[in-house]
Amino acid sequence: MAWNSGQRGRVLALGTATVCVLGLTACGSGSSGSSGESGASAGALNVVAVTNVYGDIAAQVGGDAVEVTSVISSATQDPHSFEADTRTQLAVSKADLVIENGGHYDDFMDQLLETAGSKATVINAVEVSGLDGDAESAGSTESADDHADEEEHAHEHGEFNEHVWYDLESMQKVADRIAADLGQALPDQAATFTANAKAFNAELDAVIQLEDDAKAEYEGQGVAITEPVPLYLLEHLGLENKTPEAFSEAVEEGNDIPIKVLDQTLKIFSGGEVKVFVYNEQTSSTETEKLLARAKADGVPTVGVTETLPEGQDYVGWMKANVEAVTSALG
Repeated sequence: MAWNSGQRGRVLALGTATVCVLGLTACGSGSSGSSGESGASAGALNVVAVTNVYGDIAAQVGGDAVEVTSVISSATQDPHSFEADTRTQLAVSKADLVIENGGHYDDFMDQLLETAGSKATVINAVEVSGLDGDAESAGSTESADDHADEEEHAHEHGEFNEHVWYDLESMQKVADRIAADLGQALPDQAATFTANAKAFNAELDAVIQLEDDAKAEYEGQGVAITEPVPLYLLEHLGLENKTPEAFSEAVEEGNDIPIKVLDQTLKIFSGGEVKVFVYNEQTSSTETEKLLARAKADGVPTVGVTETLPEGQDYVGWMKANVEAVTSALG
């Protein structure tokens, strides 16, 4: 789902980095409260992440060497209604490194980079993941000047599923890329960045093992969703998506859902094939609320997920909690 302006489409480290939220008047120790700018330590690199998911990973890898600004941070905010403002533009214009999702999830970021004439290094998570085989090569890091818009490509579930932060192996690749790019900018600290990424990835390995263990037990069981946000995680668990594609695609794109499609989707809960219903808590509509109500009425366990990192959690803990929530519901 693309976060285009005005359109509803669709942080182990050595010390602790300051993670800023755009719109706050101060961030971190030594911040200049009235200006809205954070007081980064001397020589720190400015990192702008499209969401606090990538902001958290950058902070864990970069430690005290980075000052991280996350454009979207609130788990209670509907990301699809996001519109970039002047503060977002200012943060991007000052960035040394920008981490975007890609896959047309956050096209506004490319627009901001172009408008700012930014020379920042850009990490595109979709490209780094390699999950979209037709995307530009994940082996190259581009500057904002030559960062081209991606093309949309088919995926086994229809359109490519751009929610790559729910694929843990992809986030390990992103952590490694962050470490490499930070190391190029600050060679004296390259070994520290590499060690931080290695530690982060080791923690994710433990969560991946949880996924593998769950797959051995639950593979083939049915799951229903409102939209593809958690689909990579569910697939790693070996679960089969029983949701009519026409429904989840319509929800993702913010389109009207035909009555026939809604009726067809509501019926999947009564047949016993769906063992858990996983829904996006950050977006809702009359139709998705009807699905949630029907699942509960038919005794199907429900699990809510989000697109941004919940307050007080880090990425690894969040993903571990998501895996445990789904497997608990299945058990």
